[in-house]
Amino acid sequence: MKVLLFGSTGMIGQGVLIECLKEKQVDSVLVVNRSSCKVSHPKLKEIIHHDFFDLSPISNQLSGYDACFYCLGVTSAGLSEADYHRNTFELTTKVAETILSVNKDMTFCYISGAGTDSSEKGKTMWARVKGKTENTLLKMPFKNAYMFRPGFIQPLNGIKSKTRLYNAMYTIFKPFYFALKHIESMVTNTETLGKALIAVVTKKSEKKILESKDINEIVRKN
Repeated sequence: MKVLLFGSTGMIGQGVLIECLKEKQVDSVLVVNRSSCKVSHPKLKEIIHHDFFDLSPISNQLSGYDACFYCLGVTSAGLSEADYHRNTFELTTKVAETILSVNKDMTFCYISGAGTDSSEKGKTMWARVKGKTENTLLKMPFKNAYMFRPGFIQPLNGIKSKTRLYNAMYTIFKPFYFALKHIESMVTNTETLGKALIAVVTKKSEKKILESKDINEIVRKN
């Protein structure tokens, strides 16, 4: 299969890219970034594009793909609801609409988060916005769409987050990871997440919303 990947410079996206490049069923990967992921591989092609709200200049290069792994995301810390809504709901759905217009038979996978509010009515701002984003994506006429809701994600293979706060958190929790990883409802890692994304495209899943436990189970069964 051919994969389109957004967010390959972030922690999750780096992990997903590693797994895609390792997986024999993935023939090629196109990453779309604002800055280079600085990875070289025979399977990999990169497009540098700065305005993700307008992908029209590169839309002809985004066609012919079987799956899109959307790993872009921003922390809600310090953002107003309007700013977070723009960078989460508006940006994600705009990218999805553009991709869908040139890929009618595509599976779209969105990295959301544990605690997302599908009702869109809860007290937590980020959870409402994520819930709205998920609901909108699930209504789009993709071949399949899956919402991934990981909780704590352990970065493997030397991967680091671009967010200092997250890196500090991972450093603090690293000594406890071997205990935490057995709590499958809360914990997964970048390697497992990447493999799960590939698995739902190649083998499908009855569940459209996948929590950490589901993510871990998909990989264990495959």
